[in-house]
Amino acid sequence: MKYSGWVLLAALLAGCTPGAATLPAGSSGPISGKTVTIHVNLTLYQTQTNTSAGTSAGYSPAITNVNVGDAIRFMNTDGTGINHTATLIPGATTFPASSPFTASALTQSGTMISQSWSSGLLQPGSSSQTITINQPGTYIFGCFYHYGSPMRAEIVAQ
Repeated sequence: MKYSGWVLLAALLAGCTPGAATLPAGSSGPISGKTVTIHVNLTLYQTQTNTSAGTSAGYSPAITNVNVGDAIRFMNTDGTGINHTATLIPGATTFPASSPFTASALTQSGTMISQSWSSGLLQPGSSSQTITINQPGTYIFGCFYHYGSPMRAEIVAQ
């Protein structure tokens, strides 16, 4: 009897561990999906790729496939002094001929893929906020500084 009391106490304490993940009632899977990192690097990924939205470069992968429930983040892996952004082009299905961005792209905003978002200014070695994939669709984005290079890509959420 004594032994089972300690086992019960240990089980109860484990459930109260700060930061421990718990599942909602009735669920059997993870609380959220995976987080996918999109590398932002015009030096390494300068080869142009054709996508359904047009010509892409500077992001790897050029087309990121994710599921609803996943999340993405952007990481600037480019060299010293080369800043970038990753900014949604809302409602667009193809890359506009000229840059659609204003200075607001330099400020981090948004956390849901289906709403307006920008990584803000990403200095070398830095990462963006996490953006949750909350709705299926194709989302195209680009870099405020290098849009014409053509530093732009797409996210396909299913």
